[in-house]
Amino acid sequence: MDKVFAPWRIEWVEREETDPDVDCVFCAFAADDDDRANNVVARSDRAFVLLNNYPYNPGHVMVIPHDHTGDYGDLDDETLLDHARLKQRTFDALEAALGPDAFNAGLNLGGSAAGGSIDDHLHTHVVPRWEGDTNFMPVVSDTKVIVEAVEDTYDRLHEAFAEQEGATVVGDDAAIRIE
Repeated sequence: MDKVFAPWRIEWVEREETDPDVDCVFCAFAADDDDRANNVVARSDRAFVLLNNYPYNPGHVMVIPHDHTGDYGDLDDETLLDHARLKQRTFDALEAALGPDAFNAGLNLGGSAAGGSIDDHLHTHVVPRWEGDTNFMPVVSDTKVIVEAVEDTYDRLHEAFAEQEGATVVGDDAAIRIE
């Protein structure tokens, strides 16, 4: 039997059970100011960028509107534009910080059938990709190797967002403010 040790996942296993109709982790992160602890790396007026705790690749982030909805059609024009602009800034920051060869980006819409674990608060996944990043481990042993700790990726992305025009640095532990 193959074993993969992932002790950081114990936080997820031992989390308090919540009612997804009332307690939304994305809404909590939107309102909370403990950005580094929550892995929120950048914020705009209507959306924020969150590093995925269990990334497919280093730099896997989600761009999340503040509005709690699972229906893309519910977003107003201002939110749609802000979300799109923050995605564009996210691509730029990932390019500067990590230098990927490409990106996969997309929404899981339509509930659990779409494959997402949080389907009542829409979010866009952005996954950096590199030539050859599908190596023998997933193919031969059904195991994905993540080569960088999320905390290190946070630092690199934080710096990349901070260097963008119009960005405001509030502090090392606060998300970069994007105007």
